[in-house]
Amino acid sequence: MNRGNRLFRFPGGAFELQVTGDESEDHSGFYLELLEFNEAEHEFPREGAAMRYKPTALGYLRTDMSGTGQLWDESQVRKLAARLGYDFSGMILYDPRSGRPPLARLKAQATRLSAEAVVVPGPEHFENGQIPGSLVRQLDVITVHPEETYARRAMPPLRDSSSLQADGA
Repeated sequence: MNRGNRLFRFPGGAFELQVTGDESEDHSGFYLELLEFNEAEHEFPREGAAMRYKPTALGYLRTDMSGTGQLWDESQVRKLAARLGYDFSGMILYDPRSGRPPLARLKAQATRLSAEAVVVPGPEHFENGQIPGSLVRQLDVITVHPEETYARRAMPPLRDSSSLQADGA
């Protein structure tokens, strides 16, 4: 296995990447972008150009809700995440027959990846067809159909139906 370093220079600094011989040359796992890059003339950005990253998103779907349309649902989730500018990190599939808590794996993966959003085919992929408030407190929830965003910063916290029942409502 060949090991080496690649050095990418930009105004005001450099980015060092440790590589091995079996990695692809395009370094497709890295998403640092330099703004104001003049691609036509292959020039580096001006001094003071900002660097940005793509926020991470996960996909989530229930296998019993998607049924035979699961591959279609997965592709729609991926397309919407890409169109909205997210780095799509993977699909979390939930099968109710497993007996596991429905959102446990999704929340764990989101925490591990520092994800910003979860994209789902529709609200029917959650219990009772409602977006869980506990999930919106952690992530932005984006539905494909209808295309809506439940943003954690833009809306007051939603109450879970379980907490409503606990309050005697």
